[in-house]
Amino acid sequence: MKTIGMVVLLAGLAMQGMNVQQQAATPRPAPTPGIIASHPDWPKANPDDVKSPEAIIQALSDTISGDATKPRDWNRFSSLFAPGMGRMIIVRHSKTGPADLTMLTAEEYKGRAGGQTFYEKPIAFEKQSFGHLTHVYESYAIFHTPTDTTPQARGVNSWELLNDGTRYWILQVYWDTERPDNPIPSALAK
Repeated sequence: MKTIGMVVLLAGLAMQGMNVQQQAATPRPAPTPGIIASHPDWPKANPDDVKSPEAIIQALSDTISGDATKPRDWNRFSSLFAPGMGRMIIVRHSKTGPADLTMLTAEEYKGRAGGQTFYEKPIAFEKQSFGHLTHVYESYAIFHTPTDTTPQARGVNSWELLNDGTRYWILQVYWDTERPDNPIPSALAK
């Protein structure tokens, strides 16, 4: 009995060794290119726009701001986002029910923001990074003109960014506005 058990064990080990050799000899397919690598024709960003979280946030604020009668630089806008990304999520408030969301693609946001006059300016930042991930809470103010000193609205943007080792990319921006029952936190109200 022991002899048969040993033979079975040795045969099993030999088969396992052959499987490992076969797996090593079988070429593995090349990894699928990532989103960024598979879009070499994506608009190129100005290196100064994407060198830091603060720089990319300022670049987006500059790009979306303007007069409704003058076209925005949508090529610059696109260059800030990872290809196919750019989800813009707006918290909607209800006076009679729960809050809800409006989700826009970058393309939908262009159509919406391009027809409005507003100037968005960052106020303060809180950021955390881990590896290639960066999350930023950024408070902002919206003005009617670029020279106004009193904002028409304020709020907080929640940014998800990727640092690929050479630059930052925007993955999404999610925001909520300041209200009497929802003031900007003191750390972001500088």
